[in-house]
Amino acid sequence: MAVPKRKTSRSRTRSRRAQWKATTVDLVTVRTPAGTVEVPRRLVRAVERGLIDAELLRR
Repeated sequence: MAVPKRKTSRSRTRSRRAQWKATTVDLVTVRTPAGTVEVPRRLVRAVERGLIDAELLRR
């Protein structure tokens, strides 16, 4: 495992961590027998197949 040669300063560490940003999830409209629901793209197939209840995803 790599070992740093020097201690990283507090300001350098915190400024590096401050650059991280979360991204919003892409929502896709899916038609179900109960109506239309917006779900994350990765859950579209599961909702279409009925593996996930679409009512739980409504907000």
